[in-house]
Amino acid sequence: MLLVVHVDVAVVPGREDEFRAATLVNAEASREEPGVLRFDVLVDRADPTHLVLVEVYRDEDAAAAHKQTAHYALWRATVEPMMARPRTSVRYANVSPDDDGF
Repeated sequence: MLLVVHVDVAVVPGREDEFRAATLVNAEASREEPGVLRFDVLVDRADPTHLVLVEVYRDEDAAAAHKQTAHYALWRATVEPMMARPRTSVRYANVSPDDDGF
């Protein structure tokens, strides 16, 4: 079963562009990982300091492997001082489309 993760981020006001730039580098590299099916970066239309990352992994092992990559470690270290609060995440199981739909 696929693992879908929504990561909720609040960015320090004034650091949105820096955060997005670092996050886009991480997202692009993440999309190249064999177990990553999607890695989307969303910004709240009403609040540019609020972002959500939507990550879809083939399985738990792929999610764990992602956290071992150099690009993830660099992203985490780079954006940590840009966050207004610690990021949170919620893990989901997909219902529709089914796994074959990805």
